[in-house]
Amino acid sequence: MTTANAPAGFTSFQLNSLDGKPADLSAYKGKVLLVVNTASECGLTPQYKGLEKLHREFAARGFSVLGFPCNDFGGQEPGTAAEIQQFCTSKYDVTFPMFEKLRTKSGNGQAPLYAWLNERTGELPSWNFGKYLIAKDGTTVKFFGSRTGPDDADLRKAIEGALAN
Repeated sequence: MTTANAPAGFTSFQLNSLDGKPADLSAYKGKVLLVVNTASECGLTPQYKGLEKLHREFAARGFSVLGFPCNDFGGQEPGTAAEIQQFCTSKYDVTFPMFEKLRTKSGNGQAPLYAWLNERTGELPSWNFGKYLIAKDGTTVKFFGSRTGPDDADLRKAIEGALAN
């Protein structure tokens, strides 16, 4: 994807939710977003708990976590959409929006959303639970690697800063 034909902002993308229904990301215009590539069978999977906590803590201020299951790293998201949904809700009480499984890695089959994120930040996840902070105007703010947990002080400070702008 080149910049010339790429959507202008994150909220210009149309994807499918985890249940397979069309999901227009324009529904998130004006919100601060944390975009995360997730996996159910990863050593970092317990981050779901902290991500849900962030989602609930900041939701009233115009913030949302958005989960994008991905099986790119170690085959750690092998399940169907229904299995992923069941796991997330029963194990971690996830209420933040989850989307269909997609490919984050560059090359053939990469989701256009992740090509766009890479163009904006020069970063792609190198493992599960990579995080992109998206500003209210739909531009990316910052990439946080997989090892940056949801309770990380720098991540929280960046969310607070984006919410204040």
